[in-house]
Amino acid sequence: MSGRQLLLHAGTFAATSTGGDITGTRGTSPDGLFTRDTRHLSAWTLTVDGQAPTVLVPAREEGDSAAVLTAAGTRDEPSAWTMFRRQALFHGRLVEHIRITANTGHDAVLTVRLDADADFADQFELRSDHRRYEKAGAHRTVEALPDGVAFHYHRDDWHARTTVTADPAPRVTSAPDLTRTTLTWNVELPAHGSADLTLRVSAEPHGAPAAPPPPGGPAAIAEHTQGQYSAFADVPLPVPAGHEALGRACRQGLADLAGLRIPASGPDGETVAVPAAGVPWFLTLFGRDSLLTSYFALPYRPELAEATLRALAATQAATHEPARVAEPGKIVHEIRHGELSHFRQVPYGRYYGSVDSTPLFLVLLHAHAEQTADHSLAQHLQPQARAAVAWMFQHGGLDEHGYLTYRADEHGLLNQNWKDSEGAVCFADGTQATGDIAVAEAQGYAYDALRRTAALARDAWNDPAWAVDLEASAQKLRERFTAQFWMPGREFPALALDGDKRQVDALASDAGHLLWSGILDAEQGRATGRRLLERDFFSGWGIRTLASGQRPYHPLSYHRGSIWPHDNAVIALGLARYGLHRETAALARALADAAARHHHRLPEVIAGYPRLHSEGPVPYPHSCSPQAWAAATPLALLTALGAAAES
Repeated sequence: MSGRQLLLHAGTFAATSTGGDITGTRGTSPDGLFTRDTRHLSAWTLTVDGQAPTVLVPAREEGDSAAVLTAAGTRDEPSAWTMFRRQALFHGRLVEHIRITANTGHDAVLTVRLDADADFADQFELRSDHRRYEKAGAHRTVEALPDGVAFHYHRDDWHARTTVTADPAPRVTSAPDLTRTTLTWNVELPAHGSADLTLRVSAEPHGAPAAPPPPGGPAAIAEHTQGQYSAFADVPLPVPAGHEALGRACRQGLADLAGLRIPASGPDGETVAVPAAGVPWFLTLFGRDSLLTSYFALPYRPELAEATLRALAATQAATHEPARVAEPGKIVHEIRHGELSHFRQVPYGRYYGSVDSTPLFLVLLHAHAEQTADHSLAQHLQPQARAAVAWMFQHGGLDEHGYLTYRADEHGLLNQNWKDSEGAVCFADGTQATGDIAVAEAQGYAYDALRRTAALARDAWNDPAWAVDLEASAQKLRERFTAQFWMPGREFPALALDGDKRQVDALASDAGHLLWSGILDAEQGRATGRRLLERDFFSGWGIRTLASGQRPYHPLSYHRGSIWPHDNAVIALGLARYGLHRETAALARALADAAARHHHRLPEVIAGYPRLHSEGPVPYPHSCSPQAWAAATPLALLTALGAAAES
C-alpha cells in the first residue's frame, strides 16, 4: 500500500493517507476502515479553516507515530500552527488524538472540520469498478448522538453500524438525503499553547461479538499492541553466518504474522488466534494459506499450527452442498462474513473449492505432533483426521480416479489448487486443462498426508492395521504418479493430468512441491530441483510459476510467470530434503535480497522479470502486503538452510 498508512489489529485494518485521511477509493488499493469484509468508514477527511493541511511528516505504521500537519506557508510566513495527528487500531476501534500547537504569540480560533461517512461496501464490490450487485431494500441512515454520530446500514436481517464519538463534542450536520456528515469544532488556541481533540470510531459489523474496549488513547494502544507483536517475534532464530538479511526478514515476518492473527472458533467453541491470509483482500481464514503459513512457522511459533488446526476442524464440511463445493470431511477453502456472502450473492461465506486443503490439514496435524513431541492435539482431532482421509478416497478422487481431482466450479473457482486463477493450469500452448483435473502438487500432498497419518495411526491412535493400509495406499499412489506424471523426454513432471489423463505439459513451479512431499525418487527429485534453478525458471529473485520462453508465460500474470515467495519456500524445503544444498542457499539468498528491497517484508507476488544489477524486484501490481505465507516464507527458508546444514 504505497503512500498509505496501514493499521492492523485482530481482524480489522485501516488504510489511510499518510496524513490520516480516508477518501473512499476503490479498485486495487481501497482505503477505509475494514472488518469482516465490510468497509465501516469510507470518508474521514480533515480541514482547518477550510483548507486541507499539508503533510510535513507522514505517519509510520510502526509504533506510536504521528502525522505532522501544517497550514500552507512560506519561508517568510510559516504556518501559525502545527497539528500532531495520532491514530491507532484496537479490535475494530479506531482511536484518534489530535493536538494543535500554536506557533505564534497570538491567541487564535481555528475551525476544524472532519467529514465522515460509512458506505458499508462489501470488499467484493470494491475489487472492481464494473461489477454491481443487486441490493433490494438496502438503506443507510444517520443518527445524531450527543457527542457524535452513528451510521447504520440495513438490508433485511442484516444490520451493520459505525459510531463516531468525540471529546469535546462537535457540532454535527448532515446533508439532506445523504449520510455524509460533518463534525465541526471551533478550537480556541492560546498563544504558544495547544488544544486537543479525541475521536473514537467503533465498527460494529453484522453478527460479530462486542469488541473489547481499547486500553486508552493511541499511545497506549500502540504500546499495548507493539508489546504483543514484539513478544511474538522474540524467538530464537538460528541464522547462519552470511544470511543476516534473511534474519531481518524473519523478524519482520514474525511481526507481520502477529498482526495478521484473527479470532476464530475451535471445535469446542474455544477462541483461537489464526493467521489470516493477507491485507487488503484476504483478512480472513483461508484453509491452504493458513495451513502452509503455520507449517512454515511451526519450528518457531507452534501455537499458530494448533490454532489453525482447531479452526479448520471446526469448519470441516459434514454434508454435501454443491453450491459451496462441500463434501463430508473436506477442509474449508475460505470463510467470509460480508453482506454478499450472507445473502449468497457470492459463494464464499463458507467455501470448499480447494483440492489441497484437506491433505495439508493432515500434513500439519502430524508435523505439529512431531515438532512438539505431543500427541494430545492429534488425539483430540482424530475424528476430523479420519474424516479428512475418508474424503480423499470417497469424494476427493483417490478411489474413482486414482488421484485427488477437482472440476471447475462455474460459480466460484475454476482452478482449485494454489494456482487458482483462470488459465493457470495450462498446457505448453496456453490451453487451460479441463475435466477432472489432477494437479501434480496435490498428489504429493496426498502421498505425504497418507504417510503422516499412518504414523499418527500407529503412534497416537493405537491403530497399526490402519497404518499399514495407509502406507500401502501411499506407495500405490507414488507408483501411479511416477508412471503417469513423469515426462521422460523433458526429465520433468507434468503440471497435471486433464480429464482424459493427458499430461498437461507446461513447465511449472508446482514440480518443486513434489520435492517437499517426497513423492519423487532420489534421481527424479534432484533432476527436478536442478532444473528449477535454470535461467528460464530462476529470475535471480526467485523461481517463476511458469518457465519463461513458453507461450503462456507472462511476467505480470498472477500464476503464469510471476514469482510467489511461499511457492519458493515450499521448493526450498524440498531442495533441502533432496540434498541440493547449493540450490537451497541460492534460493534463500535471492528471496532475502528481494525482501531487503521491500524493507525486509516480502510481498505476496513479485513480477517474473529477470534480475538486473541496476534494478530491484518489480512489484506485482495487485499484491497483498502484509500477506501471511509471504511473511512466513523467511522462516521456511531458515528451516531449509538448517536442514541442508545438518544433512
